[in-house]
Amino acid sequence: MKTLTAAQLAQILGATILAGDAEALAHAGVCTDTRRLVPGCVFFALRGENFDANAFAPQALAQGAAVVIVSEWNGEAKQGAVILVPDTLLALQQLASWWREQLRIHVVALTGSNGKTSTKDFTASVLSQKFPTCATRGNLNNHIGLPLTVLETTLEHAAAVYEMGMNHPGEIAPLAAIGKPGIAIITNIGTSHIEFMGSREGIAREKAAIAANLTAEQTLVIPHNCDFLDLILTLTKARIFTTGGATDVVRAENIREDDGCACFDLLISGQAAVAVRLPVAGHHMVANALLAAAAGHLLGIPSEKIAIGLSQATLTRGRLRRFVSQDVTVFDDTYNANPESMIAGLETLAQFSVSPTNRRYAVLGRMAELGDHAAEGAQRVGEKAASLNLQLITAGDGAEAIHAHAGQHSRHFATREEAAAYLQSIITPGDAVLFKGSRTSAMEMVMKLVFPQ
Repeated sequence: MKTLTAAQLAQILGATILAGDAEALAHAGVCTDTRRLVPGCVFFALRGENFDANAFAPQALAQGAAVVIVSEWNGEAKQGAVILVPDTLLALQQLASWWREQLRIHVVALTGSNGKTSTKDFTASVLSQKFPTCATRGNLNNHIGLPLTVLETTLEHAAAVYEMGMNHPGEIAPLAAIGKPGIAIITNIGTSHIEFMGSREGIAREKAAIAANLTAEQTLVIPHNCDFLDLILTLTKARIFTTGGATDVVRAENIREDDGCACFDLLISGQAAVAVRLPVAGHHMVANALLAAAAGHLLGIPSEKIAIGLSQATLTRGRLRRFVSQDVTVFDDTYNANPESMIAGLETLAQFSVSPTNRRYAVLGRMAELGDHAAEGAQRVGEKAASLNLQLITAGDGAEAIHAHAGQHSRHFATREEAAAYLQSIITPGDAVLFKGSRTSAMEMVMKLVFPQ
């Protein structure tokens, strides 16, 4: 965001300067946490169920914030300025929407039940081969994270990749309205958050909101095998660009695993095939990479550069990250989980080569927000683990339902500590271990107990 005075900010927000200097100059972006405050910033005092940052606004000024945006004020402004608004979150979103209007850049926005962050990382790496690119950091993809990412985009950027997440109805549309993409990507329609969405069709309708405001000249990118494609076609005016099908412009051939990396030949119609070696395992990652390749192709990046971007991508921590510790190969996929991503992780583990004397272990926690679909999801995952002949360890409340369907090669433990102790007692050099579960299962704690980093 560019430098603005308190008076200019108040005008943009349609708000009142309650105290301080109207000419106070905000030149260091925005902040919502005094622990990360940079002098010269705009501090938004957000409210949540368990916190109210209005109480920290005077501290923010004392630490050097140029302007604080509050919905309540009981302090004094010896420096900087105080702007009063009815709702600080809406004010943050309003400022982000205004700033987006000032930007003349290519924006790719993406959502989906699985693979959002990996696809975002791939896409950002591809676009950076041609454009100075801003992208969502980590998983800051919600009603707070998306505005912050937009406000981090500068006039020096020529492209941006914005990730958009949701877990309740009506959350994608306002994010899309702020981000205003020219290209939208839906990675897939799964069962993530189905407890709140009611059905996969409800999830599909919510995800499609990312493309509701696209024009006929803009593009929605989606896998060719999406089983809600016909429905999504009725919910957007955009042209549809499918990937991965035998006749699609962007597709893959010769998909294979090599030393823990997914490899394939990228084919873009009219261009020579190029080899891609992704920095992550899993055939499902190829589908994510093709979506990113499509965005690059639509923005005029040649296949050779796209392949470089995909191969050099740095993926966000906790998304099937692979590392070696104690001579054991570890797959860290602990960020979140639903039945589809669990099964994809299990298949990736099963495809990883180990010697005949070594084993592959899947250490799984519960899958949250499945509601009435929880039992069916647990059965699918447990049976898949059994069919792949994996050694399964489940930990914590809710994970016993997976264990119940996994056959004789499965053990369940009530606590993460017990699961970690058991795994530590049986693993040997050369084994491979996958850790995965929903955020509430905190499976990264099991991983760190066994493999400290």
